[in-house]
Amino acid sequence: MIQKVDFQKQNGLVPVVVQDNDTNEVLMLAYMDKEALQLSLDTSYTHFFSRSKNRIWQKGEVSGFTQKIVSIKLDCDMDTILVKVIQKGVACHTGAKSCFFNDMLTNQSLKDKQIDTTKIYSIIDTLFDTIKSKKFENTTTSYTAKLLKGEQNSMLKKIVEEASEFTFAIKDDNKQEIVYECADLVYHTLVALCSKDISPHLIRDELKRRFDFGGIEEKNNRKKR
Repeated sequence: MIQKVDFQKQNGLVPVVVQDNDTNEVLMLAYMDKEALQLSLDTSYTHFFSRSKNRIWQKGEVSGFTQKIVSIKLDCDMDTILVKVIQKGVACHTGAKSCFFNDMLTNQSLKDKQIDTTKIYSIIDTLFDTIKSKKFENTTTSYTAKLLKGEQNSMLKKIVEEASEFTFAIKDDNKQEIVYECADLVYHTLVALCSKDISPHLIRDELKRRFDFGGIEEKNNRKKR
């Protein structure tokens, strides 16, 4: 059956609708490539292809909130998959049971946050997700939204400013200011990454890759690119 799946319409990916097996509530929408689908079939646990992380991941690999597969069905066009699961914990990384909690008719968020995910995910991941959630907020009330929706030069100037203040704090040997300015620099860097839809996971992967090289060797390899 996997040979019948049309992976070509979405550049090698197919959308996957995930439903709670007991309630039929739609929990999330994700994507699978051929390998992720095969892993899901082989293990009976959902695996997806993350476009932001650019890799395959098992649902719940960090949080432990796995999805035990009950059924996998292919639609009539062979390009969309429906998976019914037994959900352990919650499906949404925000701590809500389902990812679908924004009501477009009432313009309200109906999120019923069941779990504090700040105790599960790193502070960088939590901050990045918070920044992403600010994209569509009012620029008069959200500084992050103002940065993301404003002129790119204004956003980038803030990185330069914060980098300068950080280096001056280092020069002045003021530990409290070093920590404070470094936090500002990290925040504004994450805002810039968010504006380009680049996940911090890709930065982690690049840093991990560099562990395989010596410092000088890595720099020489970079020059050859």
